[in-house]
Amino acid sequence: MHNIPVITVAGKTLAMAFERALVELYKRGTRYKTQYDKPGDPESLDCTLNLTIEEPEAEPMIHMAFPGGVEELKEYVLELKGFKDHWVRSINDPHDTRWEYTYHGRLKKYGTWKENGEKGPETSGYFTIDQIEHVINKLCEQPFTRQAQMITWMPNLDLNCFDPPCLQSLWYRILEDEDGVYWLNCNIRFRSNDAWGASFMNMFGFIQFNREIIADAIARRTGKEVRLGRLNWQADSYHIYGKDIAQATAVLFDRMDTMEFEERTFSFSDEYIRQMYDDAEEGILQKIREYDASHSSVQ
Repeated sequence: MHNIPVITVAGKTLAMAFERALVELYKRGTRYKTQYDKPGDPESLDCTLNLTIEEPEAEPMIHMAFPGGVEELKEYVLELKGFKDHWVRSINDPHDTRWEYTYHGRLKKYGTWKENGEKGPETSGYFTIDQIEHVINKLCEQPFTRQAQMITWMPNLDLNCFDPPCLQSLWYRILEDEDGVYWLNCNIRFRSNDAWGASFMNMFGFIQFNREIIADAIARRTGKEVRLGRLNWQADSYHIYGKDIAQATAVLFDRMDTMEFEERTFSFSDEYIRQMYDDAEEGILQKIREYDASHSSVQ
């Protein structure tokens, strides 16, 4: 084989689209090495993915075949809302081993790559751009704009970074239906997406980001009802690491013929699940506070 397979899938719900993407990758993906392999690891399964979730907030939303729980989903959503932005290392301190970036930090304060980056260009030569605010403003002023885009990639940092951002861009456009309802359509592109270990959490998290950060803000400012239209998810490399293939096979692929789809999924709107999700927040905030206390010397 000399071409990386390009797989196109669609599903009404997140759980359905996610499962179809995994199954097609398992059937049609090519074997590939990665720079993260350890000696003896099998080659990964890899493809380029174009996935469409037709109704991102429809049920059943959550698929059981992801290595995490409801609490981890909540923590990731809080991370995408900026609750861990202060965990990013100081670029001026070679001994600071905290994170290189957060997605929210790159979107909310793009350009903060120096210690005093928040100072304006008139004082330091460095500046920050609140891409989230710009996107919301553009969509409120001109819903049909093709310019409502955010990016994460910073070549001056990321070309030589060991683990640069996987998320690359988010693009939005609004369609208005005959009843005057706004439908927020979104394209999200990842350069690299761990299909088994991360992609479900990524998709779930950005659906909540689109709802709580983008759509709800547009609704407040315009007075319009804003619903989530289709989400198109593009991954240059959509892969299952070789070390995870056996687990994915045992947990999902070998059980497809003996379990109904409904047995592999559950509804996010279920009262018990939603209560677990909401109740997880205080524990996560305490975890962040404890991390902050233990790393206070580098903040």
